[in-house]
Amino acid sequence: MSRPLCVSAAFSKNDARTVRLSELNSIPGIGSLTAAGMLAESGAWRAFVSARQLAAAAGLTPQEKSSGTSIHSKPLRSKLGKARWRTVLFFPALSWWRWNQAMRTWRDQRLARQKTKRQVLGAVMHKLMRWVFGVLHSGKPFDPTLCFPPPLA
Repeated sequence: MSRPLCVSAAFSKNDARTVRLSELNSIPGIGSLTAAGMLAESGAWRAFVSARQLAAAAGLTPQEKSSGTSIHSKPLRSKLGKARWRTVLFFPALSWWRWNQAMRTWRDQRLARQKTKRQVLGAVMHKLMRWVFGVLHSGKPFDPTLCFPPPLA
């Protein structure tokens, strides 16, 4: 039995988890193992009021570093949250980074602003975490038109 079938079989006992699993699977790049990992790690995801809180709990938000004379250092990802979430989101973010045309445009804009590839990949992971929050809280499947609206004329 393959892993995705095992995951769906494990979640078939609980209808709420099955619904959440299918909602997360509606996000391109997030498969059943990633969705199961997100659900397992998030636990009480309703405790998070905003997507920013969820991203902070995953350690995907920027943290300002200023001390003494080094007050102009670049902000880094905080990494104070659950490392497992960052691990689970890494490959879906890489998939979005490489294959999604709208994300490639967004990525190229960030790279043109002198951001490093690692910083932009962290931003993609942050964006994916926000989409996970939106899908879980709305109860609706992923809608890419809401994530990358068409440019204004």
